[in-house]
Formats: sequence, structure tokens, C-alpha cells
Amino acid sequence: MLVPKFINYLKNERNYSPHTVKSYYDDVIQFFHILGLAPDLIENINVENIRFWIVNLKSRQFSTKTINRKISALKTFFNYCRREKYITINPVLKIRTLREPKRLPVVLSESSLDNLFSINGVFTNGFQGNRDRLILELFYQTGIRLTELIGIKLNDYDACKKELRILGKRNKERIIPLTQSLVDLLNNYIVLRSKTLNNSETPFLFTTNHGKKSYSKMIYRIVNHYLSLVSSVEKRSPHVLRHAFATHLLNRGADLNAIKDLL
Repeated sequence: MLVPKFINYLKNERNYSPHTVKSYYDDVIQFFHILGLAPDLIENINVENIRFWIVNLKSRQFSTKTINRKISALKTFFNYCRREKYITINPVLKIRTLREPKRLPVVLSESSLDNLFSINGVFTNGFQGNRDRLILELFYQTGIRLTELIGIKLNDYDACKKELRILGKRNKERIIPLTQSLVDLLNNYIVLRSKTLNNSETPFLFTTNHGKKSYSKMIYRIVNHYLSLVSSVEKRSPHVLRHAFATHLLNRGADLNAIKDLL
């Protein structure tokens, strides 16, 4: 009756979802099955039993993430048993989760981005095409964040000094020097923006096709569309371009601390 009581506890006191409850039930039952013990003999279980169970899971090719999830389920179960005084010592307290291998970040190749910006016809000549290109070029050439790009206002751009004022995290301001190619893109875009949007009142540099301030989902959609044309990487987001900016600078011999300052 121990396991059914535990399941009722998950449902009624912890308000776990049916999916989570089933997963915990399966994990606990599997634990006792591997040890060849009945749940009512829980008092006899020690740290070595649990380590044997983990080794068994590893030998059966369970992923580290899955094993850690099962350990979490077992901890919840033994914590419940200790609270209800089915056991006097909790053997799971000495068990640590496994260290999960770090996932390598997605890196766009320089060649794929060179193709994006050099192949004719990728970006249209009108307002939308110039806006989209400028968005991607700014992400890649400056490494700015999504929220920073959305927050850029027209008066943050100084064409004479070739600088862009950015308001970052915690309202920290920084000045980004611009390449001549970015200056040319900005100047051309601002002219098209004025002609296309007429008397748009928004002070923000990037807008929708109807003159409203840009927003996260819109920028994600733009970046995803164009990156899908030149790369097969699964993740195609503004952050991937920010990461590419840093990685490609590092590959070219740039100083790591200098890159951190730029970011």
C-alpha cells in the first residue's frame, strides 16, 4: 500500500499533473523491480542499493538526463517515506545527480552568413527587404541583444560619428562604433522608412510594415526565415547571430576581453 499512498500524495497534496504522477509511479516501481524488493521492505534499502540501481540504468543506456529525472522521482518518494515515518534514515540524501554533458552551442559558419549577405535577390530592394537585412547585419556585426535592437530609436544613431547608442541590461548605455557598410545600410533604410511610412509617429528605428514598433516575435520570424535559406542548423534565432559575432571574432584572433566588452 506504500506506493498507492505516495501516488495519492502527489495527486492531492502536491497537485502534480497526471503525466508527472505516472512518470513517478513508473520510476518507483522500476526501482523496486530492479532491486528485486517489495516496496514494504523500504526500511532495508541503503545507499549501496541506490547506487546499484543507477549503475543498472547506465548499463541499459539510459541518458544522463533520464537518470537524473528518475533520481529526482526517487528523492521525492523517499522524502515522503521519511515524512510519514516509514523510514528513519533517508538513503537518497547522499546521492547526487549525474553531471550532464554540456551541449555544444549552435554556431553558424562564416561562409553561410557571407552567402546570405552576398547572394543577389535574398533581400528585396524596398523598405521591408532593407529593414530585414539591416536587422540581421546589426545582430551579426555588433552582437547586440534582441531587446536592445527593438529598443533602438532614430535619435540613437549618429551618422556623423558613425555610432549607435544602445541601452542594455539594467539601463546601462554603451556606444557601438559602426562599419561603413552598416552606416550605408542605416542611411538607406532611414530614407526608405521615411518615404514608406510617411508620418509614422513611432520614434523607434525598426517598425512593422504599418509603422508600429517592432516586437520579439516579428524579429524572431525575420531571422529564422533568412537563416533557413543558408543554413540547416536547427536553432535560428537572434542569439545565434550574437554567438556567431563573438565566435567569428575569436576565430580571427580578437582578444576575448575585448569581445566581452563589445557584448
